[in-house]
This record gives sequence, C-alpha cells and structure tokens, in this order.
Amino acid sequence: MHDVPPPQPRLEPSWLAALGAEFEQPYMHELKRFLVQERAQHVVYPPGQEMFAAFDLTPFHQVRVVILGQDPYHGPGQAHGLAFSVRRGVRIPPSLMNMLIEINTEIGIPKPPHGDLTHWARQGVLLLNTALSVRARQANSHRGQGWERFTDAAIQALAERRQGLVFLLWGSAAGRKASMIDPDRHLVLTAPHPSPLSAHRGFFGCGHFARTNAFLASRDQAPIDWSIPA
Repeated sequence: MHDVPPPQPRLEPSWLAALGAEFEQPYMHELKRFLVQERAQHVVYPPGQEMFAAFDLTPFHQVRVVILGQDPYHGPGQAHGLAFSVRRGVRIPPSLMNMLIEINTEIGIPKPPHGDLTHWARQGVLLLNTALSVRARQANSHRGQGWERFTDAAIQALAERRQGLVFLLWGSAAGRKASMIDPDRHLVLTAPHPSPLSAHRGFFGCGHFARTNAFLASRDQAPIDWSIPA
C-alpha cells in the first residue's frame, strides 16, 4: 500500500515554491492547532479562504511594492486578507483614510468611494500584515502565535530573491523589518504609521507614493495606479 502524501497547503503556487518549507516547521503545526482552537471558540477574521488573499492576488514574481501592516481589522465584515484594505460597503478606517489623504496630496487622486485595495494588489502591491488572523474585536489577539515568523520568511524571500522592490514600512513594528532588507538591492522607505495617533508626526508629507512611482519609472517599470476604481 502506497503512502498518501500530505495535502499541499492552500497557497498560490509561486509563493508555495518560496515558502513551502515553512509549512513543515513545528511552529506552523502549532499555529494550525491554535487556529483550529480559536475558530472553535471565537469568531476569527478574515474568513479562512481569505487568510492568504495577499499572496493569491500578488504572486511572488509579480511583487513590485510591499506595504506592511500589523494584523487584520477585527470588526465585522472589514478584513478580507489585504493589509489596510476593507470590503466595499464598509466604512473606510482612519489609517486607510489618512493614506488616501496623503495620496491626494502627493498625486491629486480624489477620495474613492470605498476602501477595497484589490486594484493595488493586482498591480504588484503586496498588502501584507505581519499576522494573518485576529479574534473578533480583539486587536493583536493572534500576535506571537507564529504568523510573524511566516511573514518574516516572506519578506526575507522577496529581499533575497528579487531585485528593485519598494518596501513601505510605516510605524516602529514595520520599521524593524528594514534590517532584513538590503538597501543596495531595494528601496526601503520608513515613516510613522498612518494611524490618527501618529500620522501628523511624519506620515503626512512623507511622499512615499510618489517616490515609489519615481523609483519604478527609474527602472523602466509602469507606475502604480494608486486610485481605487468604483
């Protein structure tokens, strides 16, 4: 009787090639057990099929820009697997609103009717949270359970195997990831977090969206269309 191979993790193929070994590590088995227990006792966001949406929408070799968030939104109907993004019909959260204000200031794009950033992801903007799940109404409730090691591996794979990416690291937690990225290979831009608590300390006026497009243009790449189509 032949052994049946274990099922492959549900991850976009190019990312599975880059990160597949992580799923064999003990920490990922512990994370899976934790998530099973959490879903049995609590509401967890985003839904399971959307947990890896950032990877699904932005395959490894299509990444051009990385925007790093912390953990998913923890309110009903908000999170759908992309950092800072919310579903259509959901009120735009304050941090995303400040991002859109900065885009308007830099590039002149008017405020959009919704906060679904899928259009960015499909252009090569990896909208990656450091933790990919959260308990309903409890921010940072899945911190320290293994997600950070997995998303660090994603950042490291991009930093080492790709060239000429833009990393937008906002806030102290994201800024600490800069040590993983060679600034001679990539453009690394840091600023305070766009949260209302810190945006006025340097996120507003950072120029990151225009600077990203200028860098891409210098490498003969198309700019990111930072608009959000209706």
